[in-house]
Amino acid sequence: MIYLLLGVAVFVVLAWAGRRARPTLEKREWRIVSGALSAVTVMAGAFVALRGGWLAGLALAAVGVALALTARRGALPAPKADDPEFREALAILGVEAGATRDEIKAAYGRLIRALHPDVGGSSSLAARLNAARDKLLGK
Repeated sequence: MIYLLLGVAVFVVLAWAGRRARPTLEKREWRIVSGALSAVTVMAGAFVALRGGWLAGLALAAVGVALALTARRGALPAPKADDPEFREALAILGVEAGATRDEIKAAYGRLIRALHPDVGGSSSLAARLNAARDKLLGK
């Protein structure tokens, strides 16, 4: 039962911290920590299930899978620092190489609202923004 409570407590803390400090938890280090915690939680669930606590083991495994899914959310393709198109896309959107998916989308949204042809921008600038966004998001 202690493993179930520990797993739920870890999940609640990570979920709460993710809502409070979203940019911090989207960094690569926090995704690694969340992935490691998910592996430990799944193993604890297997241990509890083998000891006879099927319901508690299943609950711990479910918490571990949920943590694993949150660790993968927002993961972007590995940056290609030597790719000139990748560096140009970063410069066009004005984001850093370690930018998350949400940061890229926010930068794109801010720029497209200002440079869209319907509000006085040019279609070539909008096309460059679309291409930069697609390049960085791996589309």
